[in-house]
Amino acid sequence: MLLKDRLKNGEQVFGPFVNLCHPAVLEIAGLAGFDFAIIDTEHGELSSDRAVDMVRAAKLAGVSPVVRVYGNQPELIAKALDIGAEGVQVPQIGSKAEALAAVKAAKFSPEGARGCNRYVRAAGYSARDKFSYFGNSNKETAVILQVEGKEGIDNLPEILTVEGIDVLFIGPYDLSASLGIPGQVDHPALVEEMQKNMKLASEAGVAIGFFVDDVETAVKWKKWGIQYISLAADVGLLYQAFSNTVKAFKEA
Repeated sequence: MLLKDRLKNGEQVFGPFVNLCHPAVLEIAGLAGFDFAIIDTEHGELSSDRAVDMVRAAKLAGVSPVVRVYGNQPELIAKALDIGAEGVQVPQIGSKAEALAAVKAAKFSPEGARGCNRYVRAAGYSARDKFSYFGNSNKETAVILQVEGKEGIDNLPEILTVEGIDVLFIGPYDLSASLGIPGQVDHPALVEEMQKNMKLASEAGVAIGFFVDDVETAVKWKKWGIQYISLAADVGLLYQAFSNTVKAFKEA
């Protein structure tokens, strides 16, 4: 099932950021049972010509590929979707106008202004029916907007009025800073604020996404109702596994 459909059904989904530039990472993520993986072209070492192989690997492994672009730019958003990503995650959303621009770039007309081309991977290189591809793509693509900075947090109510947003992704560190408790991502005030945001999003028919550093924190937010939970990054998870193994060996 597509990521967007799972979100619409109210499912809670869980997946890591992927920074390593190798399709095997996506295969392993799928074999491990993650629901999605965020192919990170913002902070990772990935370029779009390598990301397409990551998307292919993800689809084969049964994990939904999301591409985080490195800016709210129409050409970057379109490229991520053209290569077959099930979702695009757009960073640095701070206002309603920026949210509108991101959604417009991710949607074909009449819902947006994404450039029409059916000779791309997402359209099966023209194998998909030309009369249905564009409309179906609008229905199938998950638009994930990453609210960052105090401006974005303050403008959440306005941003949530934009149609076409599937997930509003809130960074815990940005949120903590906006509340005057920088870095205190477990603070009761932050939890209370997130619960308010979740209520606002639910009323707007939008899922809330949240970043966590470890699985224990992920479980807490799962119980509190977050739908789209992203876990650390592949490099951090690999380091932690290596580190724990070495420590266990040396302390034996």
